[in-house]
This record gives sequence, C-alpha cells and structure tokens, in this order.
Amino acid sequence: MKLSLTASVAALALCAAATQAEELRLSHQWSTSDVRHEVAQMVADEVAAAGVDLEIKIFPSGSLFKAREQYTPLSRGQLDMTVLPLSYAGGQRPAYNLTLMPGLVKNHDHAARMNDSPFMEALEGIMAEDDVKVLVHGYLAGGFAGTEECITAPDNMEGKQTRAAGKAFEQMLAGAGASIASMASSEIYNAMQTGVLDAANTSSSSFVSYRIYEQVACYTPAGDYALWFMYQPLLMNKTTFDNLNEEQQAALMAASEKAQAYYLEEAKKEDAASAQIFSDAGVEIAQMSAEDFDKWRALAQETSYKAFVEETPDGQTLLDLALSVE
Repeated sequence: MKLSLTASVAALALCAAATQAEELRLSHQWSTSDVRHEVAQMVADEVAAAGVDLEIKIFPSGSLFKAREQYTPLSRGQLDMTVLPLSYAGGQRPAYNLTLMPGLVKNHDHAARMNDSPFMEALEGIMAEDDVKVLVHGYLAGGFAGTEECITAPDNMEGKQTRAAGKAFEQMLAGAGASIASMASSEIYNAMQTGVLDAANTSSSSFVSYRIYEQVACYTPAGDYALWFMYQPLLMNKTTFDNLNEEQQAALMAASEKAQAYYLEEAKKEDAASAQIFSDAGVEIAQMSAEDFDKWRALAQETSYKAFVEETPDGQTLLDLALSVE
C-alpha cells in the first residue's frame, strides 16, 4: 500500500510539472499604450494561444530594468526578452551605433529591406556573440520641427540652437552650422517655450506625446524621405530560445513574424498621424525631398559617418553594407 501511495504522489508531481507553463520575462521602457508594448503583447498573446506551455510575462515602463540597462542582463541570461533601441548598447558594441545614423534609412519600406539584408546579418552575427537573438525587426521614424521656419535641408540649420536625437545626429547638425543643446525629448517643450531651442529632432511619437505642436511653426514629418530612423527590435537571449522545445520555438517564431508585419504598418501610421495632429493644430507641414535627403547624406558622410568609421572596428565594411541596401 505504501509503494502504491508513493507511486501515486510521484505521478501527480510529474503531471503537475508537465502542465506548468514555462515563463519568460520580457522587459521594456514604454507604457502599455505604446506600439512597442503592443508588439510585445502580440507575441505573448499568440504564443499563449498556441498552447505550447510557454508564457511571456511583460514588465513595461522600466519596472524590471532601467531603459539603458537591459542589453547586459539579456546577454547574460538574467533577462529572457526585451524591446530595445539597439543603439543603447552602442557603448558596448560600437557597430550598433549604425542603427541610429542619419540618412542610412530613407523610409519605412527601405527599413524593411534593411532588416532583410547582409547588413542586418552582420549585426545579428555580432549579437549572437553576446548570446542575443532577434525575434522581431522594427524601425521607428522621426522628423524635424522649427519654432519659426521649416527644416528640410542642411541650409535651414545655420545658426539655430537645436536638440538632436543621438550623437550621430548632433555631429551632422553641428556640421550644418547649428548649435547643439543636449537634452531628453521630454525637455523640448519647455526649452522651446523659453527660447532655448529654435528647432528639434526626435521621433514621431515623442513629437505628439510631448505636444511639441504647441510650440512650433513648422513640422517636417517622416514621409517618402526622412533622416531619423531608429532600430528597436524585440530581442531574446539565444540560449534561452535554443533550450525551448521545437513546438515552443515554432510558436515563438510564428508570433514574431505576425508582430513584425504589424510593427511596420503601425510605424507608418504613427508618422501619418503625427502630421495630421500638427496640421490640425495649425502648424505648417513641410516635406523632405529626394534632393534634400541627398544633401543631408552628403553632410553625414563628412561628419557622422566619418566619425563612426574612425571609432569602430570594421566600421567602413559595416557602413558600406548599410549603404548598399537600395
């Protein structure tokens, strides 16, 4: 009787273990209304619906790790997944600075081609060295705004005090004759209101969420051409992924494919929505032309690109791979 009871307890324990879903922790810095959270939630929901005993628990708003401190724990297996602007890890891996570089990406369709190119394969190879894997590729775009006039070409920046989104953009805009005021995007509104800033460069979502339309005369959104694109993928610890069973891996990859298509369409919508909001607020809307874009890229070649190549091992090779994507 004792043996039978022991066997029954063991069987129940095995049954409980078999039905307990494996849990993955996903961290990011944004609110639950942000598109990047929606992408993470879509992956979590799709995996849950697949019934493969895999649960993804999301920690939004920097509640698990601070915004810029997620790559290292991810690479060490202390965090399973994150949605992260890859340039945040540019201090550890200088090659990642190419994912926030002016003029490398023209528009969202071009960004999609960048995601499926030898350039991205090279970056993924570097990530693999850190035990990191990309699940969902995605770029978000941004534009320019001026308190008194439109900004579409380098000539428009001469003598202006501006805020730029990222070191490479600061280098390029300084090359255009602007004075740089470094600050968080959350500080742009007050800086414009007090006359500290004449212009700003940031993401479409930040322009809207921080109500910059209340302080500017002209807005140049991301359209057929834009300078500011930032790569913000959903990443996973590679060993954690490899340790999942085949059904779990398949469910995760299927969910990621669906989320990537959603990410691209929503990114386009964000740009269009920002332009509409600024227009409704009485702000003039300008568009960057192909000629304007080429002028900016020529300036970037002499400033941002040059600095990147000087500071980065194999920098020229990586830059050439990026520039080769049509």
